[in-house]
Amino acid sequence: MAGFGITLFTILLPVALMPAKTLADITTPDTSPVRAWMDFIGNPIVALLAALLIGIWTFGFARGLDAKGVAKQLDASLLPVAAILLIIGAGGGFKQMLIATGVDKTIGEMAVHAQLSPTLLAWLVAALIRIATGSATVATVTGASIVAPIRTLVPGVNRALLVLATGAGSLILSHVNDAGFWLVKQYFGMTLAETFKTWTAMETIISVVGIVLIMLLSLVV
Repeated sequence: MAGFGITLFTILLPVALMPAKTLADITTPDTSPVRAWMDFIGNPIVALLAALLIGIWTFGFARGLDAKGVAKQLDASLLPVAAILLIIGAGGGFKQMLIATGVDKTIGEMAVHAQLSPTLLAWLVAALIRIATGSATVATVTGASIVAPIRTLVPGVNRALLVLATGAGSLILSHVNDAGFWLVKQYFGMTLAETFKTWTAMETIISVVGIVLIMLLSLVV
């Protein structure tokens, strides 16, 4: 078996490379060769590929395995994740189809005309987009872009609370169009009903409790 240190290094390598790319983008000029290299090796695909290649060495050849032994290890590791990857891919494709049809923008425009508090509106827009598209990222980005202009029209709105409300809304009701829903279901070997009762319920509770606390906080901030 590989040692604890080398195992931890192999697992955390892509986690370290991707933030390093972000740090380089912030601290180095556009023309810097360091930034160009960090943009390359910090790309998620490249970082994960690097971890895979290092893992082949640290968990394979360095442990005395030959090429056939390494290939057998790779085959065994692919088997349990194959179904998860296929389901996540299908969920992601469904989400992208919804985004491409403009569902997020339509929902956002409908919510804006609802004449609500900007903080509650930020949560509602993000929540509706999240439910429709299944993507917390799309819900956050789209919700923020829709609500941000309203902030300038309504005096006294706390920007930090708008950000928190958008984040809370983007978590609500993870269901079958969310790749994360299927990831949790497959990893824990749960049925659809069990995943709805646990994961979906947990995400919804976090979102609802979050907006309640944010609205209470808005009374004193």
